Amino acid sequence: MHTAGYLDAVRAASSDPNVTGHGLNTADDPVFPQMHEASALIVGASVAAARAVWTGAARRAVNIAGGLHHAMPDRASGFCVYNDPAIAIRTLLDAGAESIAYVDIDVHHGDGVQQVFYDDPRVLTISLHETPYALFPGTGFPTETGGDGAPGSAVNLALPPGTGDAGWLRAFHAVIPGAVRAFKPQLLVTQCGADAHRADPLADLRLSVDCQRTAYLALERLADTVCGGRWLAFGGGGYALVEAVPRAWTHLLAILTGGPIEPDTPTPPRWRALAQARCPQAYPPATMSDFPGAAAGTVPHRPWDPGEPADAVDRAIIATRRAVFPLLGLDPYDPRD
Repeated sequence: MHTAGYLDAVRAASSDPNVTGHGLNTADDPVFPQMHEASALIVGASVAAARAVWTGAARRAVNIAGGLHHAMPDRASGFCVYNDPAIAIRTLLDAGAESIAYVDIDVHHGDGVQQVFYDDPRVLTISLHETPYALFPGTGFPTETGGDGAPGSAVNLALPPGTGDAGWLRAFHAVIPGAVRAFKPQLLVTQCGADAHRADPLADLRLSVDCQRTAYLALERLADTVCGGRWLAFGGGGYALVEAVPRAWTHLLAILTGGPIEPDTPTPPRWRALAQARCPQAYPPATMSDFPGAAAGTVPHRPWDPGEPADAVDRAIIATRRAVFPLLGLDPYDPRD
């Protein structure tokens, strides 16, 4: 998937700090010793996870270190050196998969994965992210719907800054389940970046960890109902290293392994002490919820209704549905689709 010239540049950068070009030695992607080896280990884990799910050795698999969705075939981008989700998907296609749905809920557009498969009708890429008018990488508009050889293979839902739990979940449910069901994939691949959390310093969405947990449960149901339970998940972005990332991905890992953690579960005292020692300016959360005293359950939201007065989130939803739903054989104005 990556070009030979780019692979050679990364290998060279592993021992030469002066290597430039191919997006290397930039503020986002500085070179470091054993850059190739470290990045290749992440790819190897993602490929192993993909093979395990495809062969039936496991129904679900996850690589939390993976999800490096910005890397392009010939360059590094956005903290990403090798695009392990795209390589894992390519591995699945080479093994015989005929339809794969990739759902990206990182706050940033999954541009690298979309670009690799933009003309491949076997892969549906869906990205739910903050608007490219406000956030890197500046792509992921609703009008990006797939190349000439694969119309309807890309779905982009770009949300306004400040979107919180209720609006984000309304958007998620108004677009993602219907598109995945229409595509009928054999396997669900998800990038579960934690950087849409309200504490994240690099973006401007306002999700709680409870909302992220709710999304993971929805993805689990989608994998179970559409893909026979076959689910390959990755981590991704996330920069609130105490407030959000540990709890979000602990919820994800628990759900993937079949034992969801209740939101009001206390965080381990040992972890809180470690987090406080490592990050004295941070306040380690006391529970697995952002809402003290929260009961077990999911975050409520109102269903999308095309007949209601539109707010900015509703306008984003209808822009995406108008652009791509007809290409998937769906009615953009029917909330049942």
